[in-house]
Amino acid sequence: MIAKNVPLWTPGDWNALFGLGTNVLVNMLVMTGLLKFVLGMPDAITFGRILPAVGLMLMLGNLYYAWMAWKLSVRTGRTDVCALPSGPSVPHMFIVVFVIMMPILGKTGDPVKAWEAGLAWVFLQGFILIGGGFIAPLIRKVTPRAALLGTLAGVSIAFISMRPAMEIFMTSIIGLVCLAIIMVSWFGGVRYPKNMPAGLVAIIVGMVIAWGSTLLGFPLGGVGFDKVAASFASFGFSVPIPAVGHVFSGFEFLGFILVTAIPFGVYDLVEAMDNVESAEAAGDSYNTTEALAAEGVFSLIGTLMGSCFANAVYIGHPGWKQMGGRIGYSAATGLLVIALSWLGILSLLLSAVPVVAISPILLYIGMLIGAQAFQTSPQSHAPAVVLAVTPHLAAWAKVLVDGALAAAGTTAVAVGIDKMAGNGVLYQGLATFGDGAILTGLVLGAIAVFVIERRFEMAACFAFAGAVLSYFGFMHGPAVGFGPNGLGVSPMVALAYLVVAGFLLACARVKALAPEPAPAAQLAAEPAE
Repeated sequence: MIAKNVPLWTPGDWNALFGLGTNVLVNMLVMTGLLKFVLGMPDAITFGRILPAVGLMLMLGNLYYAWMAWKLSVRTGRTDVCALPSGPSVPHMFIVVFVIMMPILGKTGDPVKAWEAGLAWVFLQGFILIGGGFIAPLIRKVTPRAALLGTLAGVSIAFISMRPAMEIFMTSIIGLVCLAIIMVSWFGGVRYPKNMPAGLVAIIVGMVIAWGSTLLGFPLGGVGFDKVAASFASFGFSVPIPAVGHVFSGFEFLGFILVTAIPFGVYDLVEAMDNVESAEAAGDSYNTTEALAAEGVFSLIGTLMGSCFANAVYIGHPGWKQMGGRIGYSAATGLLVIALSWLGILSLLLSAVPVVAISPILLYIGMLIGAQAFQTSPQSHAPAVVLAVTPHLAAWAKVLVDGALAAAGTTAVAVGIDKMAGNGVLYQGLATFGDGAILTGLVLGAIAVFVIERRFEMAACFAFAGAVLSYFGFMHGPAVGFGPNGLGVSPMVALAYLVVAGFLLACARVKALAPEPAPAAQLAAEPAE
């Protein structure tokens, strides 16, 4: 069926616009804070070069994904198609700042050199995404949904849900009230007066509480008149300027950049593939190659114009669709981002809106994605979903431990790995299990699914893939390479996966000799003897 009149805007797009728009806004505020307060990047670069280029990149991405949704709606005759959400890659923001730009800044003392190194890093990432987009459909075809969505659930629980949840309870009078406002609308179906979006109601209530407390003399939420007044200094009109020369100047640090560019390119590839799978589980089947190639192309365009941050297909398509988002919310988000980044409005918003009022929206998305992995996978695959989640919990715990040690001016090695283990912190286990978590979760989840289904040959194939990926450091290793003396990055883990692959092949050979087990539901229904 081919539809001729596809609505470009529906009432539900307001909810989704406010949800995705505030999500992108929060990420851009974090991005601005990292540039200004962590790197000490001059405002001329932050507001004059980087943010305008980020705005251009995000606008192009959101408009393109809106066009993809329109094409799908026309082709299928459906009016409930929801565009893929898009925005700045959140993991990239921290990796490029702390792993790439900050060390270069410390080494050279030149913020321009740090910016150039970030540009070169994202430039490489774009090509990895474009090339990887052509093999992603094959990966999706052979990998069980429980593994794809399970590792995505791990990302959503550990790195999307936990920080907002903690922020909510650090300022609970704002955060918990705003969370309740969102939950009763988006989960409970309650409508607010004049159909106001729940996200807008939550932010208005949060601002009222924050500014009311400030006027009464006990400020909450981090807002203040002094911060608002200082923010006007960043107002102006800035458009992106080509930065091709700066990109290629960053290749001065190519050896340093490649250590993280390759594994993180693979991470991006798998994460974007998972998010397209998530959209298909919600009813919207997009071309994986097109979606991933577009992500890479727009990251390249942004980088060549001065953005040291990457574009990404976002987690959360089912959430925006459930809110009523269709095509228009994606395009409108792109236009909103242009206004925020080209007019210097971000600084004002950073000072006027309490971030804790926005945190419940991110927590809601994390809840929905975590639930989707269980709801759209066969019930018998639930253990595989849980197994796919666990590497992300290890990665998250390691981040917290490293942060606490850094705040104390020390490291795990200085404290002593054995001493930490004696106090219940198995740091080496967290590092080995958590490194490359998104691939580890996918491989372990797939092995578990195929074991549950008694397809031991396929389980052995994924175990062998785990051995190869571990040997070269894509999984269970801090960096990609061959390791000391060419023995591999994680040789013992790789050997363990090989042994598991052999064991699973042996199971496949004797499977015909063993009786098929009764389904779990049947066993549960039988009375106990």
